[in-house]
Amino acid sequence: MSQCDGCDKTGCESCSSDPKSMKARLNEHSNVKKVIAVMSGKGGVGKSMTTALLASAMNRAGYNTAVLDGDITGPSIPKLFGEDGAALSDGKNIFPAELPGGMKIMSINLMLEDVNSPVVWRGPILANVVKQFWSDTVWGDVDYMFVDMPPGTGDVPLTVFQSLPVDGIIVVTTPQELVSMIVNKAVAMAKMMNVPIIGLVENMSYIECPDCGKRIELFGKSSIEKVAGAHSLPVLARMPIRPEFASLADCGRVEEIECRELALAIESIKNL
Repeated sequence: MSQCDGCDKTGCESCSSDPKSMKARLNEHSNVKKVIAVMSGKGGVGKSMTTALLASAMNRAGYNTAVLDGDITGPSIPKLFGEDGAALSDGKNIFPAELPGGMKIMSINLMLEDVNSPVVWRGPILANVVKQFWSDTVWGDVDYMFVDMPPGTGDVPLTVFQSLPVDGIIVVTTPQELVSMIVNKAVAMAKMMNVPIIGLVENMSYIECPDCGKRIELFGKSSIEKVAGAHSLPVLARMPIRPEFASLADCGRVEEIECRELALAIESIKNL
């Protein structure tokens, strides 16, 4: 006799026969239409920056937008948006920070007394926090929620794919051959979890000479087309290194950045 025999509950986490059984409950005061996860095979490729730029672009386009910072041990979303306040709670629900432009963000750094304090937790606890951000946060009406994933293919990405209704993921990479190899792992994980892959974004792809406009590939020749072709995926953007973008991000003014290279990625998200 299985543990589900005679059970009158539907959709409970113990009912493995139900394909939706592992999905976490969305907060009752929330309505999230589309969930986009942004992931990478390793850290340092600009995943959080890409998440912030995509969310800002969708917000400027008039959509109700939110960012769930799933990178619990390396949260950077509040810093990028210049948000240093604290998330509020009524003992049952958590209330996200709302930016002047209307975007909502939730991050562990909004709940720490000292944002410089390290989060030294084991994987299952980290994964549970991400689920709580989904279930306990009053998101309200959201057209597009972007989830900034931690790098790699560990507990938290697995929890996001299993627990949140992810409509698609964007994989961020850089031109180095080593990074491309790790991207293969991230793409393979998404396919194993049956999560649709929207496409690839190559960050730090090149730098433009300020005098002649020539493109200089600092990290060598890109292999993004080869990686994308191997998985039959579109290349959504090749983003250059722009010092002015880094300066605005460091000042918490990422919403002011309009990155024209992300136009195809934005259209692909809208067409989901």
